[in-house]
Amino acid sequence: MRKTVLIAIVLSILILVSAYVSLVYGVINVNFTDVINTLFRIDPSDQLDLVIFDFRLPRIVIGALVGFGLGIAGTVIQGVTRNGLADSGILGINAGAGAAIVIFMLFFQGQLDLTGWLSIMIMPIFGLIGGLLAAVIIFFFSWQKGTFDTGRLILTGIAISSGFGALSMYISLKMNSSDYEMAAVWVSGSIYNANWIYIISMIPWLVILIPLIIRKSYLLDLFRLSDISSKGVGVPVEREKIKLIILSIGLISACVSVSGNISFIGLMAPHIARQLVGMKHQFILPISGLIGMLLVVIADFVAKNVFTPVELPVGIVISMIGVPYFLYLLVKQKR
Repeated sequence: MRKTVLIAIVLSILILVSAYVSLVYGVINVNFTDVINTLFRIDPSDQLDLVIFDFRLPRIVIGALVGFGLGIAGTVIQGVTRNGLADSGILGINAGAGAAIVIFMLFFQGQLDLTGWLSIMIMPIFGLIGGLLAAVIIFFFSWQKGTFDTGRLILTGIAISSGFGALSMYISLKMNSSDYEMAAVWVSGSIYNANWIYIISMIPWLVILIPLIIRKSYLLDLFRLSDISSKGVGVPVEREKIKLIILSIGLISACVSVSGNISFIGLMAPHIARQLVGMKHQFILPISGLIGMLLVVIADFVAKNVFTPVELPVGIVISMIGVPYFLYLLVKQKR
């Protein structure tokens, strides 16, 4: 417990440092005094308000929330499937949620006359429907004799991901040029257009779903045993797995609705967390979330500054790390 708290403190400090660096460095550099004066409304200026409150701070907050959600969701998916290579992006859940949101963007964006919370929550709801559809298809083809066939799970997930990705591209080609450009960048995984409305749309999902997942963390420990052993201690295995999968898809959908298709966070974060704190999911879940936060905040800083004047989607930067890491895990598992 003490080790986990120490690691959480170190990760939190690294996240704050990364967030500060991302806040002050960019096309327009600001200093520490400018940040303090703007945040605490001491001699504020319109230019600094625009740079900090409209452009940079929402992007940092969105990146942190998305990383936290995807890190926890990836831990759940790996625990439920007992497969260290499972990830929402690799399994096609991201692509399913993304395809549903692209359909929403094509048919309904700007046409729905909604007010209040429904207008804020509608995109995550569409993402949830798409993610659930992808999960149902994947688990239908992967379920064999009452258990998950992990090899078939990965293969089916890759196929479903490709299929939904192709569907998203086809639908985006039906859009006008400006909407197509926005959809194409979004599908690649980008938080360049982050704003406070997106943050508000995510927070209820995180506040409700993450505590429910953490309450069920002991089940993820039991799922490391065989299904027969888990049933022997009174756990309704199939029902609890379905509940956890739905909770994780809700998290993924909320993240995808504001950041696009960002893969590999749910793959890397749980593995790193297990190396740091051991195998108890009570500790793995929060540490995995913090690692996901750190990865996305750093990747977004790299995406918007290292390749200037060109800005890469953050999903591409993360994939540059995630693909080699995935290959490393494949080789390690084979050995």
